[in-house]
Amino acid sequence: MTPEDYRLVLSAVCGIALSIFLIIRSRLHPFVGLLCGAFTVGLLSGLPMKETAQAVEKGAGAILGGTGLVVALGLGLGAMLQLSDGAGGLARAALRWSGARGAPWASLLTALVIGLPLFFETGLVLLLPIVASAAAALPKGGDEDAAKLRLMLPALAGLSVVHALVPPHPGPLLAINALNANLGLTLLYGLMVGIPTAIIAGPLLARFTAPGVKLSPPLLDPIKVDVATPAVWRALVAVLLPVVLITAGQAVTLLPKPVALQLGWIGWISDPVVALLVATLVALPLLFGRRIADSTIQNAIWKEAMGPAGSIILAIGAGGALKQVLVTAGLSDMLVRLAAGGAVSPLLLAWGVSVCIRLATGSATVATITTAGVMQGLVATSGVSPEWMVLAIGAGSLFFSHVNDPGFWLVKSYLGTDMPGTFKTWSIMETVVAVVGLLLVLAASSVF
Repeated sequence: MTPEDYRLVLSAVCGIALSIFLIIRSRLHPFVGLLCGAFTVGLLSGLPMKETAQAVEKGAGAILGGTGLVVALGLGLGAMLQLSDGAGGLARAALRWSGARGAPWASLLTALVIGLPLFFETGLVLLLPIVASAAAALPKGGDEDAAKLRLMLPALAGLSVVHALVPPHPGPLLAINALNANLGLTLLYGLMVGIPTAIIAGPLLARFTAPGVKLSPPLLDPIKVDVATPAVWRALVAVLLPVVLITAGQAVTLLPKPVALQLGWIGWISDPVVALLVATLVALPLLFGRRIADSTIQNAIWKEAMGPAGSIILAIGAGGALKQVLVTAGLSDMLVRLAAGGAVSPLLLAWGVSVCIRLATGSATVATITTAGVMQGLVATSGVSPEWMVLAIGAGSLFFSHVNDPGFWLVKSYLGTDMPGTFKTWSIMETVVAVVGLLLVLAASSVF
């Protein structure tokens, strides 16, 4: 490494450290903290202020151009499933059919299904109170808190895995766009890696982490409007429709060219923004019936969705700004030179960078955005499959959730754990997801 490389690394460390300080100690919103960190990186690395400002604008604009719509529509669909109790009906049906012994596995399966089109936070708000209620109804005896956690932790594992590894979640989707990965292959590989990862980090790991953790009553309760709970099949259609549309569009490209041309409209409708819009429009009558024109319901849906949307979109935009400044300053080129020596696997390097940014910023999505941006050159020169690179980055973005992660506090509130209990259950689970996910990516990428 040259002196300029060391200066660049030091600049990146100082910029990210400043972001951590502003977010954790000064209680600033991540949007402001990350922007300050981006300008600090530019200043310390020697970029002119005008060029740094242009990089910030370019990075934020590129991220928000399409992702803002995905975020808003995804949160809207999540609000509908929450307010109608559609997701609750799905969860209760799965837990009822599974019985007490199969409940942890039903909890995991429900989370994987419900989590497909929804943000982690939305899925958490929808699912954990329902799983907690089911856990409270389990036969008494033994360590009751551990029994409850053995139902709730698999749900968290399922939600985490699809959030980081499976499009149309914004993190994987942004990485796919940045690295020019194939959407259908990434979806397929993400499920191949994600399902066994969730099994290991969910029902299996919970047997060891749940005992001895004491629970208090949860601090938060889900919001619901006064409508009849829709049939299970209606909620299932609303949940799976965007994934089915996206997958269908990728499948069309594998058909003979004359047939693919006739089905070109499927390719258009499979765009993630269009697929989520169609799912949103279909979900309204499916979940609310004739009451879709009720202004009270419409206001509740979009108030529930748009509240967190602004915060999420701003944080994602600032993450894009930080990424672009790092790329403009030359970090991407430096990583290419580092990997060119063959000392580090490109996939392992991408995972490690994602881990560092996750630990620093607390945001899985920001870690994914930033890492994917600085890895573009490495994908182009190393020949590594961009689909596996997306998944390595996604796995690293989950590593050891702690106090600078808003999800840490949300999970703590819904589980009812104390600080040590949250670290023992949630933080360890996220770390296992990250490590197992990486190992499976490394193994599978050598075969496919």
